[in-house]
Amino acid sequence: MVEHTRTLDFKIAFAIGLGTMIAAGIFSLSGAAVARIGSSAVISFVIAAVIAGITAAAYSEFASIYSENGGGYLFASRTFEGRDLLTYGIGASLFLGYTGTTAFYLATMDEWFVRFIIPESLGWLPHGTAGVAAAVLLGVLNSRGTEESGTFQLLVSGAKVAVLFAFIAGAFAFRGPTAAVGTFAAQFSTDVVGILSVAALAFITFFGFSAIAASAGEIIEPRKTVPRAIAASIVTVTVLYALVIIAMTNSPVPPEVIAREGETAMGRVAEGFLGPVGQSLIVAGAVFSMVSASNASILAASSIGSLMGRQGQAPRPFARIHPEYSTPFWSVATATGVIVALIVAFIAVFPAEDGLAGIDLGLNALTGFATLNLLLPLAVVNVALIVHRRRFEDVERGFRVPGVPLVPLVGVAANLGLVYNLPRRGVAIGLLLSGLLVVAYLVWGGAPAVEDLIQEVPGSDTAAAPDEAASDEPAPDEATSDELAPDETVASGGTAAGEGESGPFRVLIPVARPENAAKYLQLADVLASGSDRDVAVTVLTVTQIPEQTPHEVVSDIATDRADRITEELAADDHPVEYTVTAHTCRNIAFDINNTARNQGSDLILMGYPEESEEITREVEYGAPCDVVFTSGYEGETVETVNVGAGGGPHHRAALSVVRVLGRQGTNVNVITVDPAGEEPPEDPATTVSELNGVEDLRVMSVEAGTIADGLVDTAAEAGGLLVIGASRDRRFRQWVFGSTPDAVIRTARAADVPVIVYASRSGVYERFEDYLFPVYRFLRRLARRRGATPDRSPLEQ
Repeated sequence: MVEHTRTLDFKIAFAIGLGTMIAAGIFSLSGAAVARIGSSAVISFVIAAVIAGITAAAYSEFASIYSENGGGYLFASRTFEGRDLLTYGIGASLFLGYTGTTAFYLATMDEWFVRFIIPESLGWLPHGTAGVAAAVLLGVLNSRGTEESGTFQLLVSGAKVAVLFAFIAGAFAFRGPTAAVGTFAAQFSTDVVGILSVAALAFITFFGFSAIAASAGEIIEPRKTVPRAIAASIVTVTVLYALVIIAMTNSPVPPEVIAREGETAMGRVAEGFLGPVGQSLIVAGAVFSMVSASNASILAASSIGSLMGRQGQAPRPFARIHPEYSTPFWSVATATGVIVALIVAFIAVFPAEDGLAGIDLGLNALTGFATLNLLLPLAVVNVALIVHRRRFEDVERGFRVPGVPLVPLVGVAANLGLVYNLPRRGVAIGLLLSGLLVVAYLVWGGAPAVEDLIQEVPGSDTAAAPDEAASDEPAPDEATSDELAPDETVASGGTAAGEGESGPFRVLIPVARPENAAKYLQLADVLASGSDRDVAVTVLTVTQIPEQTPHEVVSDIATDRADRITEELAADDHPVEYTVTAHTCRNIAFDINNTARNQGSDLILMGYPEESEEITREVEYGAPCDVVFTSGYEGETVETVNVGAGGGPHHRAALSVVRVLGRQGTNVNVITVDPAGEEPPEDPATTVSELNGVEDLRVMSVEAGTIADGLVDTAAEAGGLLVIGASRDRRFRQWVFGSTPDAVIRTARAADVPVIVYASRSGVYERFEDYLFPVYRFLRRLARRRGATPDRSPLEQ
């Protein structure tokens, strides 16, 4: 069975919602809103937040049932199964809503570019040029599988919030807290129509909550995390918007200038509060926010397009996965093309003034177009919640919306009320385009879903193996989650090895290439022989999923890879018990560490990835057990082992591997390296004393330009395997002195020398000692060059 590993926790889910909501709405609509209705803009944003919150509650309940990617389209498809025209209309409308939202973000960004960035000498460029260029660039990046990591998303969202707080703090510093609040209180308006109109336009900002639900397939414990993250992000953004409105009402810039500036007014106000530097900060924050939010909307649009293709409600190429980038290329390309067309149509061809053939649209109409195509599907999702409660009464729901059916009906009425207050031209174009898409679907008739095209042939011999691999039942020799042993110390020679332990010695072998599985399994048996327990090996293959690609699309690829590994291992007899597991995940290193933690692994054995050393570092630093990396090992019998004299806790841990091999009769060479002959070589006494029980041992002293060169050159001449240690906390060493393990790997590849890198799990004392060791060593060398030799440190003994 192919399992999918979730990687996003609450803080990342919260950052996704926050980062998507903080975009063009807060940087552009705030100025236009204050110019129209003054301080009452706060009321408009609160109304939009409350209406969004009602629908967000429906999204939360659905996400607690269907913990998959797909959002509103997925929820409607599961609720109204069999009503193809309805679900198609929702999917098509959401596709237009996401692409329209992206076009709005990038068109607004274009206004900021024209106003603050593009020099006057380039004033001849047509409006929309920067927006179109950004859309094409984002489309190319997403078609190649670019994705944001959770940590990056967290940093991005934090930076956006910091920029807004700088703007808000500037206002309060400029006026003083008491005066700022008084000025804000004096500018409320009673224009009800204006308040509702601004609320309708502001709704597009809060729709970012759907990005959290759309990522439910990647969120850990989605039934709990999704509702909490949605609620937290909406409340946080509402508070931020209110504070920004307070700041805008205290602007030193005259109201008529704010009204004239419109979407870029916040930049002018920032200059009044913070000066030119502050203005540059706000401009940079605004542009970056709009681009990052646009990227999230493109991901959502392409995901819906890909899912519609699989459901047969969009052309089949929409679901086609690019063979190299593993992304829904045609879906991304179509979304990008629609975004470009919308920017060109609303901004370049039919701008707000002097449009072609007298048709004036502009940014305001584009906002109406995008918001319409979001509000209508959201109204249907509220109805779907009522229907779902009646059709599927016994379904377990991790979160329940209170007051059903009344609350969803209020959401439907509120959504339709906002539609009534949207710009008429944008609504008309949205309805016209949606109608044309429905007609096109009726003419086309749709296509069978991908799942309907794949049928099992009863009695087929070739289907037997895949059926066994995909079975939900655990294999006879595979422990279930309740039977897994707790996290244990590595037993391949450590001092606490095997003392009082129960259960098998568990080794996890992540494999990217099936042909490598057999040699790693053989090496695992050798490394685990130092334990007095039975050995159980899990061979894990992780298929990485690009951000836009659903888990289901690549599960067949993962299954095929697992089958190939099984065939490779079945070709030879192996002395250890093993199982083969296939996972799909967006973060390979996270999956490896998470699997090791869940299975209670004692050791991780994996190849050193040549194309992605970042995976190596993430596994090394985050693994719950010791890790062994191999490079250049081809499964040959180990007759000679080479190890440096070295020093420090990471080196002592690596000696456990050497000790195990040496006690089995392998020749052991302890190499002392004198870098450039500037000082005496390392004393091998400590290393030799650690290798007790090894009979065939000799010490070799060499001079070389670097430690890495000396170790590799000697190992190449002596033959056999080179073993080195890597501290699990060697960041400081890397930053200041460079990393010897990484340098050895690079040098050994060129010399065709097989290497084992042993990264041991460290306690607090070992971490402290490991940080101090390179500092001591550096100071010792510096002192020797000046003619003074300090006493030897206990760290070397």
